[in-house]
Amino acid sequence: MTAMGTLPAVANAADTYTWKMVTSWPKNFPGVGQGPERLARLVDEMSDGRLKIKVYGAGQLVPGFEVLDSVSSGTAQIGHSASYYWKGKAPEAQFFAAVPFGMTAQEMNAWLHYGGGLELWNEVYDKFGVEVMAGGASGVQMGGWFNKEINSVADLDGLKMRIPGLGGDVMQQMGVATVSMPGGEIFTSLQSGAIDATEWIGPYNDLAFGLYQAAKYYYYPGWHEPTVTFEAIVNDDAMAELPKDLQAILRSAVRDVNQDMLDEYTARNNDALETLLNGHKVELRRYPQDVLDKARELSGEAVKKLGDSNDLAGRIYESYTTFEGKVEKWHEVSEQAYLNARNPEGVQ
Repeated sequence: MTAMGTLPAVANAADTYTWKMVTSWPKNFPGVGQGPERLARLVDEMSDGRLKIKVYGAGQLVPGFEVLDSVSSGTAQIGHSASYYWKGKAPEAQFFAAVPFGMTAQEMNAWLHYGGGLELWNEVYDKFGVEVMAGGASGVQMGGWFNKEINSVADLDGLKMRIPGLGGDVMQQMGVATVSMPGGEIFTSLQSGAIDATEWIGPYNDLAFGLYQAAKYYYYPGWHEPTVTFEAIVNDDAMAELPKDLQAILRSAVRDVNQDMLDEYTARNNDALETLLNGHKVELRRYPQDVLDKARELSGEAVKKLGDSNDLAGRIYESYTTFEGKVEKWHEVSEQAYLNARNPEGVQ
């Protein structure tokens, strides 16, 4: 009994729940926008209709960059986004979205689920009253779309580019004026000349946005985002109201979507790239070596600076870099060694 002599509220397994999910993506957008829809369907099916989730695209209920605030306040019970959008509120959150020249999707999933990363991520979000889970991954992204050819670091100077997170910090140090905007605003900004360049995700999504109509040159590799780990964030009070079985269903469904999204990007990207190159005559370019070398140097400095910013960031930095070092050693004799053996000429 409580001090007042009443029993605490206990969730009834027969109750039904209706939740709102807000996202940072256009409604039903391929890949990242369809992941939340899959999550809602899975939860409905697995719970036999006891937990229903209505998905809202960016701007339908709240703007795309207000997902965290909305879930934190309880306006929505669940959200889907990317943690580097909250760098102003929680700079440490950037470690969990994308680290330039950092871990790939496979490596990030291993760190989050078996290396202590997810616990640290939730520690970052404790102050917001939400629980966070890995909710999808893009895999290695493309370097971006440019309206002029980039032949050296000097060609970046003065460009205005949509690029978020730590990658954006590095681009700034190479002379780029960076901006952050939701995906739905990118095409018109690039087409109108409000920005000179943009990165988004990769061929599957870039084709869907029609970015080939607004810029001619398509650069790789996506050094700034070796993957983006997307996030599912759940209001703590809303989660606590669910019976334990519905909590388990929700977490299992998020884990499913986390892998499924990466599978879809892996399956779709090359076909989309072929369409861009052969159907729309996009010019594919590899970043010049001096750009990659400078970006690598500056990335190391930017990530270390973030790690030095406070105690929690320092613990995340230590965990991330230690795990990355271990998995890199393993992949030297496994993934990397195999890929080198399969294709000894490599991709130039």
